[in-house]
Amino acid sequence: MILACHNINKSFGDHLIVRDGSFHIEEREKAALVGMNGAGKSTIFKMIMKELPCDSGDIILTKSKTIGYLSQHQDMENGRTIYEEVRTARMDILELESQIRSIEQELKDLSGDELQARLNTYHRLMADFESNNGYAYESELIGVLKGLGFSESDFHRPTNTLSGGQKTRVSLGKLLLTKPDILLLDEPTNHLDLHSIQWLETYLLNYAGAVLLISHDRFFLNRVVSKVIEIEHGSIRMYQGNYVEYSKKKQQIRDAALKEYLNQQREIRHQEAVIEKLRSFNREKSIKRAESREKMLAKLTPIEKPIETTSEMHFSLEPSIQSGNDVLSVENLCKQFDQLVLFQNINFEIKRGERVAIIGDNGTGKTTLLKILNGLIPVDNGTFSLGTNVKIGYYDQEHQVLHNEKTIFQEISDDYPKLTNTEIRNTLAAFQFTGDDVLKQIKDLSGGEKGRVSLAKLMLSEANFLILDEPTNHLDITSKEILEQALNEYTGTILYVSHDRYFINQTATRILELVNQTFVNYIGNYDYYLEKKEELTSIYAPKQVIEESKAMPATSESKVSWQEQKEAQAKERKRKNDLRKTEERISLLEERNQEIDLLMTQPEVYSNSVKCQELATEKHNNETQLEELYEKWEILAEE
Repeated sequence: MILACHNINKSFGDHLIVRDGSFHIEEREKAALVGMNGAGKSTIFKMIMKELPCDSGDIILTKSKTIGYLSQHQDMENGRTIYEEVRTARMDILELESQIRSIEQELKDLSGDELQARLNTYHRLMADFESNNGYAYESELIGVLKGLGFSESDFHRPTNTLSGGQKTRVSLGKLLLTKPDILLLDEPTNHLDLHSIQWLETYLLNYAGAVLLISHDRFFLNRVVSKVIEIEHGSIRMYQGNYVEYSKKKQQIRDAALKEYLNQQREIRHQEAVIEKLRSFNREKSIKRAESREKMLAKLTPIEKPIETTSEMHFSLEPSIQSGNDVLSVENLCKQFDQLVLFQNINFEIKRGERVAIIGDNGTGKTTLLKILNGLIPVDNGTFSLGTNVKIGYYDQEHQVLHNEKTIFQEISDDYPKLTNTEIRNTLAAFQFTGDDVLKQIKDLSGGEKGRVSLAKLMLSEANFLILDEPTNHLDITSKEILEQALNEYTGTILYVSHDRYFINQTATRILELVNQTFVNYIGNYDYYLEKKEELTSIYAPKQVIEESKAMPATSESKVSWQEQKEAQAKERKRKNDLRKTEERISLLEERNQEIDLLMTQPEVYSNSVKCQELATEKHNNETQLEELYEKWEILAEE
């Protein structure tokens, strides 16, 4: 065991964070701390780091063990570059190297015992340098920076010019390079693209120390952790397994507790009815029996009803009118900023009812594309058109569609003046804004609160084409699941950008990956994308072809490529479907032939010449069909 929390208690005034909470982390264990927004996860991290005191209880880190902490907010105003800042994580190596170089300069002027003494020191320092991977520290540093999404051209950027998300990535890189015995990571996947998240997963899985992390990325949790520590309503409970296993076990425990509670309530009601009936008889014996039952009832230990989460969002999305079948058509679209080409000659179509996810690395132009489609940014070349009766509802991850100077109530009432005060308050209550909450100004809201206001406006819009930019950012896991359900039940069309792989897997019917300045189309969810990524990228977006094409005039080749993608994938889906049907038909005929063979052994059948002839003919026909099906299966399987 490397870290233990025993019976910790923490409150802020009347607001309970944790009561008598206990959990532990073993060496090399990878664990997650989960709970709704505001449950107290970050507070627990701060107590472990002694940034906040416990009201009572003990937090014990094993003696001589080191701990590293990544918080959600970083401060870098020292003027160092990204490379210089991350390099400070290996000051131990740098100091060793400096001492070694200094001794090397001294040795040429020494002799005798003095020389021997310095040589001994030199060899000791060299052994320390080698054991700490000193020769490879620079390549390790570069590998971490690139893994976290920084290119070599970024290395010399001053840290004080970076965004909050970029600073967090720099801090994460520093922390990983220090290699503490236990890592505390608060939302480490925020601000990382899919490639960087996958890199971090692999890094943490192979990390020699322990990891305790807070994350709302369920796909990430499933890949990395083997224990889930849940904080809910001030209580802490530990579950072995990843997020999916935790969810199942939690539901099983809650179902069992609810069943036990309901059974006891049913028994109490039954006993109370019996007692009342006995008393109504108004006889001495029946009254005594009633009193006896009352005493037994009084001794019963009441089972508490499992607490239901009442602060969840609850909403539905429904278009006011149905759009035409063709919702969006994009032809030869190009966009660049100065010399940075984001995408060129991209073509795609979206049909009614599709749920299309756009994925790709940071900086490839995903959000830019959504802003173009919403008329917020001009396009350089190409065209796009909306279909008949298409009404857009836009969710902006930066929440620029919200007005900082307005209150939450005004934000809704100004855009939907026909709603009554009661209707507005009821709408906002569905998104967890009640009482005086609705009078808060937009500028004072957290990212998660702004997200909920934007979702409320999206619901009221009654749009039939939703364009969403990172809709799950700042949402806790429960809210994400509610949003997933709402989107899956939505009868309109959806185009969204997301890095949340679990969310994509649950909601997308098609994926467009923006890679090498073009789109690769995947007709399926994220699991299908992972299966086909390498194959389809090499066919439709090879890097060398894109680089060569930069010097060539724009053509409609990408449109042809797009059609080829659609045709190739449609052909592959048809092949798999035909293969499945063929296998099913073969299985049915083989089973029937086995039944015929069995029937032929029965006296009432083999003694009946007419029946025997019918069965023999049927089996012959089956065998003929099977020969054809075997050949068809072989052809389909080899395609």
